[in-house]
Amino acid sequence: MIGTTGLDERPRDPELGGPVPYVCEDDDGRGSLRVLSKKRVIQCALSRICAVCGETLDHPLVLLGTREELDRMEFHVPPVHEACGEAVSAAVVGAPFGVLGQDGPVERWVLVSTGGFEHERPQRFDPDRRPRFRPNKLLSTREV
Repeated sequence: MIGTTGLDERPRDPELGGPVPYVCEDDDGRGSLRVLSKKRVIQCALSRICAVCGETLDHPLVLLGTREELDRMEFHVPPVHEACGEAVSAAVVGAPFGVLGQDGPVERWVLVSTGGFEHERPQRFDPDRRPRFRPNKLLSTREV
């Protein structure tokens, strides 16, 4: 990871002022904490790199999401380092709009440790066209 969280070197979001995670950045270096770059989501999933700092992931893998995503066992943010997940969730707390690909404001985030995940690409008939990550073995969960 870059530095301690990988966020120190990231570009800043023009609206919130917080660091823009790797998965929210466009190829031209611009980005927004609001949206996930589909291209980067797929790159993170296939290359096993952190969605926040862009560095290689170790085991266990950690997914960052909402309580609703945990209940469904379907996450939209690719795996992250635990410290990166903690840092980015702290950076977006209190945002009055959806961040990190969420449709609306998020009150509390959860971190889920898993032994692995299934990367599911949306099918033509899926109402939610975003890629999803399903943990295949829960090791732990906690709110951040």
